[in-house]
Amino acid sequence: MIASLRGKIQSSSLNSLVLDVSGVGYLVQVIPSLALNAAVGNECFVHTAFVVREDAFTIFGFETLEELAAFDLLRSVTGVGPKSALSIIHQLGVQDLSAAVLNEDDSAFKQVSGIGPKTAKLIVVTLAGKIQGGSARGASSTDTDVVSALTGLGYQQKVAEQAVASAKKDTKDATKEALLRIALQKIGKG
Repeated sequence: MIASLRGKIQSSSLNSLVLDVSGVGYLVQVIPSLALNAAVGNECFVHTAFVVREDAFTIFGFETLEELAAFDLLRSVTGVGPKSALSIIHQLGVQDLSAAVLNEDDSAFKQVSGIGPKTAKLIVVTLAGKIQGGSARGASSTDTDVVSALTGLGYQQKVAEQAVASAKKDTKDATKEALLRIALQKIGKG
């Protein structure tokens, strides 16, 4: 639908911007830190999620793809709507959100306004297998493909993920085939 917007900032409020994109003003819901740093007249680029509900069509904007991915993951949790997901990203940030899920620390989510103990626990449980290596974005498509190839060969998911992470440290911008070969070598040595 609408994957990103680039335009001049017409106005901003605590949690929204109006971006003028070729003469059309788009109201974009954003985290307060982005809105407060936005100056009217400056150009702004945001990655977006277009959420359709019975009563509204809403665009949510993010500075990074990681924030957008975290937003999408949070919305996949039962009981977490787009505004709650935006609040979590604002209050925790992507790194702390990822760390809380990886460490199974639901107390971090309880501190967010509107998130109760049951929802906090549900966020941790639901996102446990979806967040890897401290990033809500998870693995890149190359990483995911290589991990899938390794699990297809019979290796455990965790072993495959660790081998791919280790292989990526040794080589930058490797092809899938090269990454798979290096990961297999890492598993063989381990």
